[in-house]
Amino acid sequence: MKKAEKIAMVCHEANRAYCRSIGDNSQQPWSKAPEWQRVSAIKGVEFHLKNPDAKPEDSHNSWMAEKVRDGWKYGKVKNPDKKQHPCMVPYSKLPLSQRRKDALFIAVVNALK
Repeated sequence: MKKAEKIAMVCHEANRAYCRSIGDNSQQPWSKAPEWQRVSAIKGVEFHLKNPDAKPEDSHNSWMAEKVRDGWKYGKVKNPDKKQHPCMVPYSKLPLSQRRKDALFIAVVNALK
């Protein structure tokens, strides 16, 4: 397992724990997460390893650009089959709980790089 993938796994599990703490039990463990979700986390880690001064807004913008390239669009409810996601909005429009996930992701990457 490459370094970025190892860090992505920890980021995913930290995100899953955070989601559970706010009542969202929808996230699967890394080993059961869909391939697209694992790839997204790895790309996020690689972005931060290459851009160590990136802020949470930069992280979100990078994530959203990847999603757009993969055909995702805004949807009120996350639906991987339709490639719809409620976070496909500008960072400033994200709920605080979602902005905190970006900050948590960066903190984990920085702790493990």
